[in-house]
Amino acid sequence: MRTIFLAPLFFLFALAAVNQQGCEGYKLNPISGSSYGDSTQVSVSMFTNNAPLAKATLAQTVTEGLRDGLQRQTKMELVPRNGDIVFEGSITGYAITPVSIQGGNDIAALNRLTITVSVKFTDTKTEKNSFDAVFTRFADYKSSQNLQSVEDDLIKEITEQLVQDILNRAINNW
Repeated sequence: MRTIFLAPLFFLFALAAVNQQGCEGYKLNPISGSSYGDSTQVSVSMFTNNAPLAKATLAQTVTEGLRDGLQRQTKMELVPRNGDIVFEGSITGYAITPVSIQGGNDIAALNRLTITVSVKFTDTKTEKNSFDAVFTRFADYKSSQNLQSVEDDLIKEITEQLVQDILNRAINNW
């Protein structure tokens, strides 16, 4: 009985010893596990708001959302500027459109808030990883609701989706 218990324990110790010796000199990306060289610092410049009709605090919400996402999902140091990896961007679209038009009365059952951001990602250590991209996400709400009453919740939901899309794109390049 003791032999059965000790065999897996011995295997774990042996595996740990091999990992200790085999990983020297190899740096792992804290997000994806892939190699990212000497990049240890990331900076996120304040996004600008270039979208008409967008809530005044939207650019700050997106910027802070991206910073929070990086801190939650990486071990990289967040620095105010001149990071090894830099995110910059702007809000380029903010639109409310009707969706789900009902029958003969041409009244929308739902409205859709769509937010579009343009992002410039710069990897100063590996230039081929850098990109410029546009990301768009939306959330629907009942047309019977006043936008101002649901806008903050919609923005939070959409920002979380946008941040994940941006980080996924950056991760795929790392």
